[in-house]
Amino acid sequence: MTDLLIGCGGKKEKLVFPEPRGWKDLCTLDINPDHKPDVVHDLEQIPLPFPDEAFEEIHAYEVLEHTGRQGDYRFFFAQFTEFWRLLKPGGHLCGSIPLPSSVWAWGDPSHTRVLSLETFTFLDQIQYTEQVGVTTMSDFRYLYKADFSLIYSGLRGESQLFALRAMKPSRLTQPRLK
Repeated sequence: MTDLLIGCGGKKEKLVFPEPRGWKDLCTLDINPDHKPDVVHDLEQIPLPFPDEAFEEIHAYEVLEHTGRQGDYRFFFAQFTEFWRLLKPGGHLCGSIPLPSSVWAWGDPSHTRVLSLETFTFLDQIQYTEQVGVTTMSDFRYLYKADFSLIYSGLRGESQLFALRAMKPSRLTQPRLK
């Protein structure tokens, strides 16, 4: 089975799962052909050029903040739905994002959005069942049908590390009628 490293740049280091281990038939993707990725593709162009359930793991290190726009919830959910589509059942999306408190989160001119660990709450269908109507969590079940569970989080310098498990089939429930 294959692992996918998106936004690979010039590095091929594996950082998360919760403990780093070797790659399995690594496929790399980057927008910049100078990095010599296996696939040259813009992450903002969905769908990504791979078949359904092609990967056991997708890794994204310091790349997700370069895609989408702050507040563009439609792209946010479309992007994570696309990652979910590409993962085998129980597959993992692993990565790192700058902490919102990092000077680089807001200071890097190529960052178009800031993500936080709390953002991943919106990717977990169980959280909608538990929180909508109880907390101020917005209900995106009309738009978002994929499902991830946060299985790991950690810190590395000014970055938040994370691992999400693709829950397939989705645990989506219908909103309660009020």
